[in-house]
Amino acid sequence: MKIKTAKRIRWLGTILFLAYLCLLVYLMFFFEGYGRTDAGRQYMYNLVPLQEIRRFLVHWRTLGIRAVLENLVGNIVGFVPFGFILPLIYKRKRRLWLITLLTLEFSLMIELTQLVLKVGSCDVDDVILNTLGGMLGYGLFYMCNRIRRKIDG
Repeated sequence: MKIKTAKRIRWLGTILFLAYLCLLVYLMFFFEGYGRTDAGRQYMYNLVPLQEIRRFLVHWRTLGIRAVLENLVGNIVGFVPFGFILPLIYKRKRRLWLITLLTLEFSLMIELTQLVLKVGSCDVDDVILNTLGGMLGYGLFYMCNRIRRKIDG
C-alpha cells in the first residue's frame, strides 16, 4: 500500500475512532433509553461472572428476545469497532493479546465509572462480552488485512 494511502486510512480511522468513542460514552452514561438518568431507581450491579449472561439465556422468553439481544449481542457488537479500528490506526497494536488487554481495560474503566457514578449498571458480564467484541473486531481487522495483502500482491 502506498504511504499516502496508509496515512489517509489512519487519519480517517482516527476520526471514526473518536466518533465511536463519543457515541459509546453517550450510550454508556447518558442515553435515557436504558435508564441512565433515572435517579429514582435502586442502583444495581453484578460482580459474579456469567450470572447475568446465564439469566438472559435461561429466561429469554420472560425477558423477551429484544432485551436478550440488546444486552448480550449489543455488548459484543458495541466493542467490535474498538478491536477493528485500533489496529488500523496504530501499527504497534496489531496483536490479538494486546487488543484483548486494551478492550478489557477500557471496558473495565467504563464499568467502574458506572459503579462510582451510579449510572447504568456495573456488570462483570458486560466486561466479558465487551472483550469478546473487541477480539471479534480484531479478527475482522486481521482477515481484512490478509485479504488486502493478497490483493496488493
